[in-house]
Amino acid sequence: MANKVILVVLDGLNYQTANECLGFVQALRKEGQATQYRMQCELPSMSRPLYETILTGTRPAVNGIVNNQITRLSNQTSIFSLAKQAGLTTAAAAYHWVSELYNRTPYEPRRDRFTHDPSLTIPYGCFYHADHYPDSHLLIDAEMLRRRHDPDFLLVHPMNIDDTGHRHGVDSSNYRNSARHLDGELSNYLPTWIAAGYQIIITADHGMNADRSHGGILPEETEVPFITIGERFSHDSALTPAQTDICGTICELLEIAQHSKPVTQGLLTLPEVRHAVSYL
Repeated sequence: MANKVILVVLDGLNYQTANECLGFVQALRKEGQATQYRMQCELPSMSRPLYETILTGTRPAVNGIVNNQITRLSNQTSIFSLAKQAGLTTAAAAYHWVSELYNRTPYEPRRDRFTHDPSLTIPYGCFYHADHYPDSHLLIDAEMLRRRHDPDFLLVHPMNIDDTGHRHGVDSSNYRNSARHLDGELSNYLPTWIAAGYQIIITADHGMNADRSHGGILPEETEVPFITIGERFSHDSALTPAQTDICGTICELLEIAQHSKPVTQGLLTLPEVRHAVSYL
């Protein structure tokens, strides 16, 4: 169980708001159970390109998913495909673009909303297609997948923070309260996951700006949280993890051999990181 991984991607949450509004997560930091880093997202700071970056370890300019309108299957190896090759089980409670990247495209709700097909790259999934789909429901979906299928890797991807940011902007009580609400929902699950020995990463794809948008290079769009929870993390606060290193880090935790993905040296404890590949 020690090497099972849960990745929580809080869509549209910038670093400052995470630091100020995720009260329970910050309580875990105070107790020494979590470490928070300031991470720069890749460019463009848009959702579909950065899902691909997080899950494959490649930049948008390399993988070709350069905007949200590109609807095709990924042509890269991902955490999901590498885990499948290694005989591991994966699941995702996530926005339907994840299904389109790694399972089937275009997404057809009647076919893909609830996925149970071991032949697919993500065999078990609860995919949603409404940006306002409640975070509380999404976390129930994720917990159901965890309990029912016991995956080695579980992706948890709520959307309400991003949806609220697009309606009200980064400097609004609505946006901040959406983050606080999500934190409260997470507090119902994180203690269980921690007690069960999961290695947990909480991060975001991109942030949000005052124009109720993102996609550029402003700090509020590109600075995101990267939070680690679990005994396999070094919790060395001096490190600067890269968004392209998330995939490789999870592969290391899952003990997937020869994955060739970049990792952040020193982020994990023994067994030693086997791959130290970085992009120029």
